[in-house]
Amino acid sequence: MDSDVGVAYFSMEIGLEPNIPTYAGGLGVLAGDTLRSAADMDMPMVAVTLLARKGYFHQRIDASGWQTEEAVIWPVNDYLKEMPPRVTLDIEGRPITVRCWQYEIKGVGGHVVPVYLLDTDLPDNTDSDRSLTDYLYGGGDYYRLCQEAILGIGGIRMLRALGHTEIRRYHMNEGHASLLVLELLAEHAARLGDPVISEKHVDAVRRQCVFTTHTPVPAGHDKFPLDLAYRVLGAAGPLCDRAKEFCYEGKLNLTYLALDNSHYVNGVAKKHGEISRQMFTGYQIDSITNGIHVASWACAPMQALFDRCIPGWREDNASLRYALRIPREAVWEAHRAAKRQLIEHVNRTMNTGMDRDVFTIGFARRATQYKRADLLLQDVDRLQRIASQAGPLQIIYAGKAHPLDQRGKDIIQHIHRLERALQNKVMITYLPQYDMGLAKLLTAGCDLWLNTPQPPMEASGTSGMKAAVNGVPSLSILDGWWIEGCIEGITGWAIGDERAAPNPEARRDDDAQEIYDKLEQLILPMYYNDRDRFVEIMRSAIAVNGSFFNTERMLNQYIAKAYFT
Repeated sequence: MDSDVGVAYFSMEIGLEPNIPTYAGGLGVLAGDTLRSAADMDMPMVAVTLLARKGYFHQRIDASGWQTEEAVIWPVNDYLKEMPPRVTLDIEGRPITVRCWQYEIKGVGGHVVPVYLLDTDLPDNTDSDRSLTDYLYGGGDYYRLCQEAILGIGGIRMLRALGHTEIRRYHMNEGHASLLVLELLAEHAARLGDPVISEKHVDAVRRQCVFTTHTPVPAGHDKFPLDLAYRVLGAAGPLCDRAKEFCYEGKLNLTYLALDNSHYVNGVAKKHGEISRQMFTGYQIDSITNGIHVASWACAPMQALFDRCIPGWREDNASLRYALRIPREAVWEAHRAAKRQLIEHVNRTMNTGMDRDVFTIGFARRATQYKRADLLLQDVDRLQRIASQAGPLQIIYAGKAHPLDQRGKDIIQHIHRLERALQNKVMITYLPQYDMGLAKLLTAGCDLWLNTPQPPMEASGTSGMKAAVNGVPSLSILDGWWIEGCIEGITGWAIGDERAAPNPEARRDDDAQEIYDKLEQLILPMYYNDRDRFVEIMRSAIAVNGSFFNTERMLNQYIAKAYFT
């Protein structure tokens, strides 16, 4: 095994392919896209994550619209190669054995980025310890802290066992992986023969670490009571030696652990960088806006079009700016082919009878309250009038609610009820089991991508980027990446402004009315009566947004700012 690795990328979840359920949503999909671009760019990178043997969950929506969850059963051996090494770490004072499975991401030129998925399902471990890598984000604080110890501490030990001894940077994709700091400190002190961790060890480790924070929502940052941390991790070693410095307000806060021990920290959009600096005052936090792996998310008809008109676009995503030269008719025909695939899938799986000639709005993301999935349905009477007067429309929803998010499940059920109530006026469907495969169909096949988070709670968002590379414009709240990507009437349309409203309910009403106004007065008339103008916006979405909001550009920024500086 090559020991010379530039970057080790740690993420609790990584979206490798639709049939490998090792991701829950945008964080994992971003991680997978990052690694695919690293492979394309011949970067010396490896990645570490958890196996998630039973996945996040399999979503079912019953006849009443209520979401239920089941464990995911997937054949690990069909997709991954078991690696020989075994490592151990202590949890609650007992040794836990960890193995790993390898998945290889092959780049456009043949370069491979290996992904190591950690697994405790071994006969050496107790039944409860064997299950610690089963469920992504499963269980309570104890289960989560054990998982994060396996990822951070076990992950470093596994890299060493695999022969990766010389690593320049450790990139923590969100705070879940920040316990790797403790292991790096222990390694460094052991090399020097020092019995206690001091500031000199911290300084050395800090130069090796990079941290990306993804959430502006305080609840999204993992923190654990100190007694639980000592019980799980032990009351000796780096955590005990540096408890005063590493623990915030009497808790082990993994975000602060990463912030304090990284030489470079960034948010995932310019606005999110500002929000993060407000949340974590006193820290220097930069921003690198997220992206997508273009070749993975461009649908087959668009890929064929780019191959004809923009040779080399896979190796040079910035060349998509030349999409402005693609004939409008060719863009429209590629989109029509993608839309046909989507509508056929919806009708086949949901028996809805959707029409591929009808303007189609797509909305797909995690079902939780601040995403406001039902904002478009705020005034169903007006929505019906728009559909009857400005032009017919249909809406496709998808997205999972966290199993413990009652309000998120309520939103799915509310949409389901309105689907029945509006059946003859505005056709709506809610697709279950949202995954990477369905996301690709949706972002390519809809005519308009809708995103309605309550600002400033969208860190970045990448689904609209996936739509853009397929020529699908966005109608979105000015938050996250869309603040940077929206050129009004050129790449899509904005809803509201980027300011946080002092009264969210008043803001909700205003945002809903603006959605209706733009659909009624601008978007639907253009789609049905001025097709050339609509396709011009589609071309601009590809040329302006697709050429920039990609992981090739994003990784080049990490290289310049964080990895090799």
